[in-house]
This record gives sequence, structure tokens and C-alpha cells, in this order.
Amino acid sequence: MGQEYSSVWLVVGFLGQALFFGRFFVQWLASERRKASVIPNAFWYLSLAGGAVLLSYAIHRRDPVFILGQTTGFMIYSRNLWLIHRRRPDAAPEPPAAGGLEP
Repeated sequence: MGQEYSSVWLVVGFLGQALFFGRFFVQWLASERRKASVIPNAFWYLSLAGGAVLLSYAIHRRDPVFILGQTTGFMIYSRNLWLIHRRRPDAAPEPPAAGGLEP
């Protein structure tokens, strides 16, 4: 059972890394479509999901350096999403990126 348990956690770690990679891929696509550097909302959602998965992996590994880094990132991603969603309704919206990757 020990090996099976380790394999599950290995998959969890790779899933977290895949989510984290996805955020850069989405950001790159949105920037290429706009021909300017942009950070779409999907970037922050993928950051939050990847950070949460990697934080659980770090806790499982009992790695204090990894835990601190992922906890800090998780707070930053959460704050950015909170700022995005509390945007005043009378504020001018940013134009959406092509392909549904809104900034």
C-alpha cells in the first residue's frame, strides 16, 4: 500500500504542476491574441488551483520551504481574484481578449 499511496501523491504533484503550467500557457495565448502583454482572469484561477494542489502536496511532503512558498502564492492569487471581483460596477470594463480569455 505504501507504493500505491506514493504514486497517488506523485500524480497530485504533477497535476499541480500541470495547472501551474496552464496559467502561463493561457497568459501567452491571451498576449499573442492581443499583441500586448495581458494577464487574463483564467491566469489567476489556474494559479489558485495549481497553488492549492501544490500546497497540499507540500504539506504531505512536510517541506517547510515549499509550504511557505505555496501559502504566500495562494494568498496573492486569492487577493488578485478578490480585487477583480470587487471591481466597481461603474468602472470601465477592460475589453475582452479574443477567444474568451478575459483579462
